[in-house]
Amino acid sequence: MELRDRVAIVTGGATGAGWSIVLRLVDEGAAVVVADVADVAGEAAVAAISERGGSGSFVRTDVRVDGDVEHMVTFAEERHGGLDILVNNAGGWGPTANYPYASPLQWGSTLDLNLRAPMLATQLVLEPMRRRGGGAVVNVSSTGGLGFAPYESPEYGAAKAGLIRFTTSLAYAREDTGVRVNCVVPDWIATERAMGELAAMTPKARAAEPPLVDPDELADAVVELVRDESLAGRVLLLPRGEPRRFLR
Repeated sequence: MELRDRVAIVTGGATGAGWSIVLRLVDEGAAVVVADVADVAGEAAVAAISERGGSGSFVRTDVRVDGDVEHMVTFAEERHGGLDILVNNAGGWGPTANYPYASPLQWGSTLDLNLRAPMLATQLVLEPMRRRGGGAVVNVSSTGGLGFAPYESPEYGAAKAGLIRFTTSLAYAREDTGVRVNCVVPDWIATERAMGELAAMTPKARAAEPPLVDPDELADAVVELVRDESLAGRVLLLPRGEPRRFLR
């Protein structure tokens, strides 16, 4: 897929790893809708895109709210004339307690953010993309969704594992709608938050940590999954300190 003049949505795109994805898509010539809950950061992102010579817009979106996700898709179509690419990047968990000590409302919100929201957004973009001859969805999961070891946020791990399986289950969507759904699974990404957590470690513990995943590496992987039309229902792992590889 040629990215120039395509229209993309990146959820959670105003800051962190999402912003790196936005910039990479802009540099490839796509018009990017930055969907985020952070109003100030979102408007600043659009200004930065404009200064870069690109095309972008901001729509305030809490992906846990169905109406916001529906508006996000409608906004992209009305503002930019269509939709070709969706990057389900928004995710994480809050500063409150984790399951089983969190309330059902708290851990349910984490499931909504990391699994239900990407499922809803993907469902809503299938028809708009089909009308334009097809498109690409990239789900951003996490290595927290892999393996069998104990995990500090069981609800986050379960959601990210579900997102991987959701992706592989939709391999058939390419034949039905022309939309390819793929997934990238990064390890710990070198965001501002991650760097702060590293800094809080003891020197010995910090020295034992493999290098974090560069946000630009994540952006490169997203573009690869969008561009390569042979890929559908595939899962690309970005481990720390090792070459990236397909799990499926």
